[in-house]
Amino acid sequence: MKPRTFFAAIVVIALLGGANVIFAGSSLAQEAGLFIKDIEDLPLMPGLVEDAGSGMTFDTAQGRIVEAFATGPISEGGVMDFYDETLPQLGWRPDGPGVFSREREILKVEFPGGPDAVSPLTVGFRLMPAKD
Repeated sequence: MKPRTFFAAIVVIALLGGANVIFAGSSLAQEAGLFIKDIEDLPLMPGLVEDAGSGMTFDTAQGRIVEAFATGPISEGGVMDFYDETLPQLGWRPDGPGVFSREREILKVEFPGGPDAVSPLTVGFRLMPAKD
């Protein structure tokens, strides 16, 4: 099975409630990646490590607001290629560079260090309710 096909299958399993599947000792587990802690169905790109304690979660009457950060020795282009390919498989529609929408939520993939950031690159993920 190709890594992309395997990853898509894992995402479907996770979305259907099988997120507790364990891949003990499998190199494919690394291919499948992890998910952002507070955005359960947002995959963490291989090569990124979520920054523990750097984000925040807040529930409002309109929906949740989540901010999370991850770092890694990767490029902005590599990050955007990964999320541009992966997020539509999870139901996210592209709404501009680094902006995706699904149901009543907006997800932004950002680079707080700007275009001249040095490695390791920090990637910010912001999830917020869509405005009516």
